[in-house]
Amino acid sequence: MSTQELPRPADVLPHRPPFLFVDEVTALEPGKKITGRWHLTGQEDFFRGHFPGRPTLPGVLMVEALAQLGAVLLLSEDRYKGYLPLFGGIDKARFRRQVSPGDILEMTTQIEQMGASAGKALGTATVEGKVAASASMLFVLVRDER
Repeated sequence: MSTQELPRPADVLPHRPPFLFVDEVTALEPGKKITGRWHLTGQEDFFRGHFPGRPTLPGVLMVEALAQLGAVLLLSEDRYKGYLPLFGGIDKARFRRQVSPGDILEMTTQIEQMGASAGKALGTATVEGKVAASASMLFVLVRDER
């Protein structure tokens, strides 16, 4: 898929700031895999309180960002228009590196299994080529009633 064809996260996801954690999609294999970025400026509210003097991206927000990236992958397909992917579970989450203001979180999410209304995805987030977080994520698809 060419860069011009890549979806803008805000055009696909229902999330909005301050809870939109994917800035850009960098590659997409429909139905299989997606990569993207989250540029951490240091202006994000959570850095003020987590932790004063040593701002650190909370691990749960890294997993949320990986899930949002996976949602872009799914919602970019016509067959999932009108649906909303929701967490069904998080397994094997690991946090291996501190992520700080100014870092760029490079993320990959790939579909491992897909059923009619649920699936499993694997996400990995890195900074400068070093793994910051990884998780196996279960999701369910529900009708978006908005």
